[in-house]
Amino acid sequence: MSPRQTIARLALVAAAGLVLASCQSKPKNAPAPSGKSAALLAMEQVAIAAHKCWIASKDPAFKPYQMANELNSFTGTPRFLLVPVKHYGGKPLLVVQAQGNSRRVDVYGPLMAEPLGARIGSDIARWQAGNQACGAAA
Repeated sequence: MSPRQTIARLALVAAAGLVLASCQSKPKNAPAPSGKSAALLAMEQVAIAAHKCWIASKDPAFKPYQMANELNSFTGTPRFLLVPVKHYGGKPLLVVQAQGNSRRVDVYGPLMAEPLGARIGSDIARWQAGNQACGAAA
């Protein structure tokens, strides 16, 4: 077989492979995976609402605090913290987190024992349920 014939056969095989590959069926209406866990999706929803309603709105009840987002957790525990505004590295006063494939959001910390704790709990529950309203001030 001549080199010219060998090249022609290789080209024919390559073309046949391309034709076959283009005929592969693709799944229809298959949702694209987001790559996000249920916990991260839940925490994103809650964190966005908390920032909007508590921090960005300049709510007086939350003026002494700032948010520290830790949503990019590689441990499967996305969370955000409320810390003293003048001491960012200080002990968290509120921890809001979810874990793994659960959409359940846990809330704990010293602020939950304060009068503001009831409002925090109701806000988090409302946001977790999908209602992004800020609600009434405490």
